[in-house]
Amino acid sequence: MRRAGTILTEEFFARDTARVARDLLGCVAESTVGDVLTAGRIVEVEAYVGPDDPADHGYQNRRTPRNNALFGPPGTAYVFRSYGIHWCFNTVTERDGFPSAVLVRALEPLDGLGAMVQRRGLTETRKLCAGPGRLCQALGITGEHDGLRLDRGPIRIRKPKRRSRSGILTGPRIGISRAKDWPLRFYLEGPWVSR
Repeated sequence: MRRAGTILTEEFFARDTARVARDLLGCVAESTVGDVLTAGRIVEVEAYVGPDDPADHGYQNRRTPRNNALFGPPGTAYVFRSYGIHWCFNTVTERDGFPSAVLVRALEPLDGLGAMVQRRGLTETRKLCAGPGRLCQALGITGEHDGLRLDRGPIRIRKPKRRSRSGILTGPRIGISRAKDWPLRFYLEGPWVSR
């Protein structure tokens, strides 16, 4: 992996969720599924900040079998199905038992483009990972990855070799009905974001 450094550990994720979200921009998400490495630079994320956030799946500390991984230790993958159709990949943050996470919304594809194209059934590179469902399909992320540790599993996030702090934009979260105006969507300028 030429474009990325060391794998992020629990310590990175055990911080304020909005801060983690911003710091994930530019990092590289990679997966090894079916012995195939795919990877992309994180260019868009959304923060879900815990039991007082009406859009958070752990709102009011409601724990169910579906959201159990959200209450796990920081650095855990929380993967859920959206609208019964698309898988969505989140990184659990802050502390064990506190339901907060960062949704990874879009990637700039870097490695394993052939596998991404095959999994997605399209060739337009810009759309391979532009959206949470698309990037999960491109990287082969499914519900079987829910609850796995991100520092030792088939899904990992690596520090960028170089980090640019310029061009980070903030806006409201997308595709939710509650607290949608909260400015907890962070993204990098460029053609790779979801919308």
